[in-house]
Amino acid sequence: MTGIVKTDDVLGGNARLDGRRIAVVDVAERVLDHDHAPEYVADQLDIEISAVYAALAYYYDNIEEMNATRERRRELDAVLKTRSKAPEAVEH
Repeated sequence: MTGIVKTDDVLGGNARLDGRRIAVVDVAERVLDHDHAPEYVADQLDIEISAVYAALAYYYDNIEEMNATRERRRELDAVLKTRSKAPEAVEH
């Protein structure tokens, strides 16, 4: 079973799967926000199904930390969007 670790110099210190650069919040968002089955997420990320469930367990056991991580990401996305020189939409 894959453990969950935090390392200051990897993924900004956010919780991640041990030995991988896959954040717990990324796994959880794929399942919870995008309605992907855990088996699908495991296949797409090339991880064991147990790693998906370990990430989900960590997510729910540390919901305040995960909410704070998600909020920091939203804030960063907003900042990057204002600095972007890319067009809002691309016409085909």
